[in-house]
Amino acid sequence: MNEKKNGSVFNLTLAAMFLATGLLLPFLTGQIPQFGNMLLPMHIPVLLCGLICGWQYGLAVGAVLPILRYFLFGMPVPFPTGIAMAFELATYGLVVGLLYSRSRWQCVIALYRSMIAAMVSGRVVWGIVQIVLLGISGGGFTWKMFMAGAFLNAIPGIILQLTLIPVIMVALNRTGLVRFSRQGAQARKAGEEA
Repeated sequence: MNEKKNGSVFNLTLAAMFLATGLLLPFLTGQIPQFGNMLLPMHIPVLLCGLICGWQYGLAVGAVLPILRYFLFGMPVPFPTGIAMAFELATYGLVVGLLYSRSRWQCVIALYRSMIAAMVSGRVVWGIVQIVLLGISGGGFTWKMFMAGAFLNAIPGIILQLTLIPVIMVALNRTGLVRFSRQGAQARKAGEEA
């Protein structure tokens, strides 16, 4: 019981650190807005949070991050960008954390599978939210706008995420802070119940 409580406090602390990182990272790339938008700096801490802390924390950090950043720093503009980003990032945290935690083996291959599924899911959710929000305001959201916003303009950020996040996870595995597992989720559950 005490171990479970300590784990929750640890995950909550890490989630707060990822939230703070997500608030600050855009300042590194924000000097050149077009370049910064292409690198997707808020996505990295959300994906890491989902992988390390679990889907619940990844979902929460992803949902809160763009809205909190708007209230603190005035960016991103809440309608439609901030709201759509909140749904997109929440989806990233949820999907990457859920798929990775339920992978038979928690390894680099499972990491890539989970990240790619989360990226595709998040971008689809972003597109759906954009359609709804722009439809409410009388604007339109075309297939061309979706492809440009979700994929074409995001290629540098996608490459950065698919390169940097596995490197961080491998480094954390080597230090022992986060362990890759070859036993699978069922074996871990059986061990926890015993």
